[in-house]
Amino acid sequence: MSVYTPNLFADRVAVVTGARGGLGRAIADHLGALGAIVVELDLNDAQPDANAPFHFKACDISDADAVEKVARWVQSEIGPCDILVNNAAVLGDSGPLDCLEPDQWDKIVSVNLRGSMLCAKHFGAHMLETGSGAIVNIASIAAHLPNATTAYGPTKAGLLALTRQIAVEWGPRGVRANAISPGLIRTPMSDGFYADPQIRVARESVVAQRRIGEPSDIASVVAFLASDASAYVNGQEIIVDGGFGLTTLMAVQKKS
Repeated sequence: MSVYTPNLFADRVAVVTGARGGLGRAIADHLGALGAIVVELDLNDAQPDANAPFHFKACDISDADAVEKVARWVQSEIGPCDILVNNAAVLGDSGPLDCLEPDQWDKIVSVNLRGSMLCAKHFGAHMLETGSGAIVNIASIAAHLPNATTAYGPTKAGLLALTRQIAVEWGPRGVRANAISPGLIRTPMSDGFYADPQIRVARESVVAQRRIGEPSDIASVVAFLASDASAYVNGQEIIVDGGFGLTTLMAVQKKS
């Protein structure tokens, strides 16, 4: 249950990218439940339920013209963006760096990093005009921990650097930027892993809280960073991993 009131974000426009994915869906729903006017951006152009309190626009965030066009539409038809959640990302294929094709690298960078920059640029322009706003970038623990999807981690590390850049440049103008780095989260994309009980138990055993995170765990932290409760938090990364990153040495000691 949320600790925030249903009108926390009343009259605030929140743009969420990758809104049709597991994390994006939870984030959009949570912000909407707290009163935000939510604009969902995603490549999937299927229209939402007519009764849902959301606006939807199909948008390839790696396309500068497309992002600029959607940002103009949001400002003219709904109002200036107050909250931007850069959640859209692609994982890429697993494989070693020496086998990574440049085109694959470029594709992942174009969405995960270029796309976040373009959204920050165009929706951030609304915030700079009004002198207030909050940007929340969804990074990953992969920004710190190398993994099998070679290009993914570097793009998320770049997103952390972009977060700090925005915070320093735009902080004096009333705009905050922070990042969330999720750990092991169960989403439709990762369900295949957890369908195997052995894999699920093995992963749970290396998380301090002994459970795999849910999208709602991330959505709650997004709400905090988007709200006035974090008014003096700027340029920071919050790792939401249930203590996963702290258990390595303990796990090694138990095996030895």
